[in-house]
Amino acid sequence: MRILKHRKTDRPRAVNRKRHVDNAERVKLHVTKGDTVRVVRGDDKGKEGKIIRVYTKTGRVTIEGVNIVKRHRRARTADEQSGIVNFPAPIHASNVMLVDPKSGVATRVRRQIDEDGTKERISVKSGDAIPRVR
Repeated sequence: MRILKHRKTDRPRAVNRKRHVDNAERVKLHVTKGDTVRVVRGDDKGKEGKIIRVYTKTGRVTIEGVNIVKRHRRARTADEQSGIVNFPAPIHASNVMLVDPKSGVATRVRRQIDEDGTKERISVKSGDAIPRVR
């Protein structure tokens, strides 16, 4: 008697593996969580704020007080109240510039490797080092 076998198991697997690997790649960003940035494009152009969260897969950042959207929220428990909730939505990282902490001007960022091998961010306008916020 012949053994019954599902036909899909005979095919070679992982045909679309490259596509999934590309989707999982992280985007290298010039800003990190805790940095103060200024928005240079979009509806909130000119606003400043602190970065709350960085999305490395999509290359977006969430900034407090910028790109505020409304969402209708249903109560999940009996105690909670339904209503319209305002919260900051993420914007693309290419639309923000890092603010130099000393001069307060939006600047591009250059990277420099120190003698001990650590990477340091340097302001293009002033030439000063921009410390990482922990």
